[in-house]
Amino acid sequence: MPYVNIKITREGATAEQKAALIKGATQLLVDVLGKNPNTTVVVIDEVDTDNWGIGGEPVTLRRQQGR
Repeated sequence: MPYVNIKITREGATAEQKAALIKGATQLLVDVLGKNPNTTVVVIDEVDTDNWGIGGEPVTLRRQQGR
């Protein structure tokens, strides 16, 4: 039973976009590894940008600075 965990920043991904991620990740496992889509689990975690850092800085600060 494959388990995929997708982490994205909480910046307004729509239900349709999340559904596309779930479908795409599932299909990738089917295509590449021959996994059964009926037993493939995909979880999307949305993380506040204050809790996500890149290069030693919170993403919130980086976005405010246009980076």
